[in-house]
Amino acid sequence: MDMGVRGKLEPLRAKLTKLADRGWLHKRPDGKFTVRP
Repeated sequence: MDMGVRGKLEPLRAKLTKLADRGWLHKRPDGKFTVRP
């Protein structure tokens, strides 16, 4: 993967992980995130 793209994705992934920790998002086994209804 292009490092420039990776650099942009990392902060986004960190944000998603933070939301998942709060229970707003559910991380599926395939690595995707789903929003809890």
